[in-house]
Amino acid sequence: MLSLRLYMLQRITALLMAPLVLGHLATMIYAIQGGLSAAEILGRTQGSVAWFLFYGLFVIAVSVHGAIGLRTVAYEWGGLKGAALEAFMWVVGVGLFALGARAVWAVTFA
Repeated sequence: MLSLRLYMLQRITALLMAPLVLGHLATMIYAIQGGLSAAEILGRTQGSVAWFLFYGLFVIAVSVHGAIGLRTVAYEWGGLKGAALEAFMWVVGVGLFALGARAVWAVTFA
């Protein structure tokens, strides 16, 4: 039952990430074609709750999606099982979330 839940959770996070990736790419293309500098981009994102929520949701979805995917790789290729496999998934997920959350905070509120 756990593997079905993880499978469904990974698919749901993929559905969340698809429009977020498209939004991120569109924003990057707009910024590059507009000739914006890094300072100008940060000036537009600082203090923005909307960008915080957009990229915060992105980080959560990527952290969950990536941790579940790497769990599968660690099981199939690395031979991890049981508690070691679950610990690996949680460490990866929390690590991805911590790195992403720090970046989102730096770009929107720091």
